[in-house]
Amino acid sequence: MMARKPLPALERGSTPWLIVTALAVTIPHTDELPIWLSLAAAGGFMAAFALWRRGAPPPGRWLLTLAVVVGCAGILVTYRTLLGRDAGVAMLVLFMALKLLEMKSRRDAHVVVTLAYFLLLTHYFYSQSIATGVWLLAAFLIATASLVRLYGGPACSPKAALRRAGLLTAQAIPFMVILYLLFPRVAGPLWGLPQDANRARSGLPDRVAPGSIADLVLSGEIAFRVRFENPTPDRDVLYWRGPVFEQFDGTAWQRQPVSGPLPAIEVRGSRIAYESTLEPHQQVWLLALDAPLALPPGSQVSPTLSAVSGAPIRQRQRFRIESATDFRFNPAETDESRRRNLALPPIGNPRARALAAEWRSAGLDDGMIAKRALELFSANGFVYTLKPPLLGRDGIDDFLFSSRQGFCEHYASAFAFLMRAAGIPSRVVGGYQGGEANPVDGYWVVRQSDAHAWAEVWLPGRGWTRIDPTAAVAPARVESGVAAAVPAGDPLPALVQLNSAWLRDLRYRWEAVNNAWNQYVLGYNPDRQRELLSWLGLPDADWRNLVALLAAGCGLALLGLVAWALASRAGTDPALRLWQRGLARLARRGVVPAAGETPLALARRLTQERPELAGPVARLAKAYCATRYGPSPDLGALRAALAALR
Repeated sequence: MMARKPLPALERGSTPWLIVTALAVTIPHTDELPIWLSLAAAGGFMAAFALWRRGAPPPGRWLLTLAVVVGCAGILVTYRTLLGRDAGVAMLVLFMALKLLEMKSRRDAHVVVTLAYFLLLTHYFYSQSIATGVWLLAAFLIATASLVRLYGGPACSPKAALRRAGLLTAQAIPFMVILYLLFPRVAGPLWGLPQDANRARSGLPDRVAPGSIADLVLSGEIAFRVRFENPTPDRDVLYWRGPVFEQFDGTAWQRQPVSGPLPAIEVRGSRIAYESTLEPHQQVWLLALDAPLALPPGSQVSPTLSAVSGAPIRQRQRFRIESATDFRFNPAETDESRRRNLALPPIGNPRARALAAEWRSAGLDDGMIAKRALELFSANGFVYTLKPPLLGRDGIDDFLFSSRQGFCEHYASAFAFLMRAAGIPSRVVGGYQGGEANPVDGYWVVRQSDAHAWAEVWLPGRGWTRIDPTAAVAPARVESGVAAAVPAGDPLPALVQLNSAWLRDLRYRWEAVNNAWNQYVLGYNPDRQRELLSWLGLPDADWRNLVALLAAGCGLALLGLVAWALASRAGTDPALRLWQRGLARLARRGVVPAAGETPLALARRLTQERPELAGPVARLAKAYCATRYGPSPDLGALRAALAALR
């Protein structure tokens, strides 16, 4: 039986490259990994570096096996599974750290680099930003340079390895672009496993209670972007409608399933058309401007006037909407809706109930009662703040008659309670108010810090009417934004508090670049691909057409690269190419010319250092010098001398 040929040993100088590669592809995952796994991976990397420095052998198999078992057990305890996105990425990081500890052969190095390429893909499960793309491109170059160094040996300098990796990456770009444009687009996230698909980033709460909106306002993340086709409406009418809360349990307002006819909308002003780019928030709200008139396919207007999608928004979506800011909504409401929006708990908040009863007994109509409630807020020292004191069991009474400090949810909740106590149907609406225009790209940016809650009352003959009690206390909130309304010292995102003109301009430009990335790169969805194919004359392209286009495009790109390679090769002296091939053979035997060392000087040095190579190298050096610099070039003699260097 033939003995197995031993695997090529791993050249010592390649190990640092592999460790740096592993670090480059795992460092961005530290935000998602549990702390214990990040520390364990860091320990594995440091141990691998220490073994390389000392020239020590890898640890025993039993120790690595134990580390695998303990690491997998820790992942199982942390994630309650070994499957899915997060647990899978954690296991890949664990295996990367342990693989570095058992590297002996070139095949082990191949496994490390392949694992690095795979880990690069997993970063897009968590972030698809420009910064992530730049980091991963750098990590890709390092991983590719590690492969170049693995085969180039000591003669391959870091600069040469990185240059070759960059050249290989540049050659792959045409194929990347062709695959990006023509490969069938998949609707939905690629990592959409059931246990992973419902992870919310941020968004409006499912219930409105004291503090729920205030907590959301502390985030400066972008909720959505809007580009108006018509002249931009005034900021104080930009109410982006989300969930409607009709059930009050004494503390919080909650949504409840509502069925009924579609809302009757009477448009009294012009229609406003705009394009909205909505960030994923794992809910169904499209956050359209009140009142939505025309929605994208697959969505509808709910009986409470909210624009809703047929499925939760789990990826960034772009769609066109038409709305009206001057309208009447359901001037004739159903009895069931009025009863639902008059319901209150049987007990609680007696002082607020008594005040509402006093207004009603005074013979005031519904509109005058709403006006009295707004006057209560504007004339009695109420304060708009993100840091209100805690409220007791009768939270509405405590807020109205004691603390008088609160955020938008406090005012909307108290106002709606007073209206119901006075016999006026009312409810709380959640959404966003206002936004900020970016002068660089013309988009309006609406952030989580623009989250807002307001009230609606139903008035006979007028229908549901928006009343924002926050505007009675802090009109600057509606006119200029939350930063202009809260007292100094209230916690707000740094982006919202930015006062420096040049920093604000820099932010505008960076967000415009990010928006372009989202619109034209990440936003290249099946619809946009169909638009491209229609432009190419294939409006009804199926998979056969796409395969043909892919083959044709990749074939043309390959022909272009071959032509470029041949043109580059034609410009190189043939004698020099043969000499370089000889140097490559010598490098595999550990022979590297010194800086500035001529071919003949190299041959003389090998007479002392490597006598077994001295004769073939001397013949090759003399043939090279005679062919390149002599009066009668003889490529045949040079090729024969190269063939003798086996």
